[in-house]
Amino acid sequence: MSKHAAGPEIQRMIDLIARLPGLGPRSARRAALFLLKRQEALLRPLAEAFADAADRIERCDQCGNLDTQQPCGICRAGERDDGVICVVEDVPDLWALERAGVFRGRYHVLGGVMSALDGVGPEDLTIGLLVERVRDTAPREVILALNATVDGQTTAHYIADQLEGTVSNVSRLAHGVPVGGELDYLDEGTLATALRSRRGV
Repeated sequence: MSKHAAGPEIQRMIDLIARLPGLGPRSARRAALFLLKRQEALLRPLAEAFADAADRIERCDQCGNLDTQQPCGICRAGERDDGVICVVEDVPDLWALERAGVFRGRYHVLGGVMSALDGVGPEDLTIGLLVERVRDTAPREVILALNATVDGQTTAHYIADQLEGTVSNVSRLAHGVPVGGELDYLDEGTLATALRSRRGV
């Protein structure tokens, strides 16, 4: 479909959808046509949901999560453990941990990781706010739950250095063989990390 085949409103819709991660122009055209064929059942409710989200959802001042209240529901929850802060790269990582239901402490969202290639430094993230928060609240542990990438590990080491002397225990997620994983199917980096992180049985 050429740009001239669709009206300007439809083309604008396609161009905006194409900006979403994992979608190119062809996928965006398919998605736009799918929505347009289902205007009452899907397009209008979706547009209303987007408008409502744009008006009401904001970042939590305390942890950086997205919510319609300030502070967010997790920060307001009284039954959570104030003594443990889990540091994550971005909101999807926080949501993943919440889905797993394995962490009941507090969170801190960095908003990304340090990357020399992308020009992202510590000042572009919420590392300074994290250090202030740790000094103010004195948790017993800070968990660095960052992705096992070069940038993620560089950021973790930087944060650990910044927190030195302010918290007694800074830990990070274990990396290695996933539950149910077979050694033959794992990449060399995962195997090497798993071997280095071995522990007693």
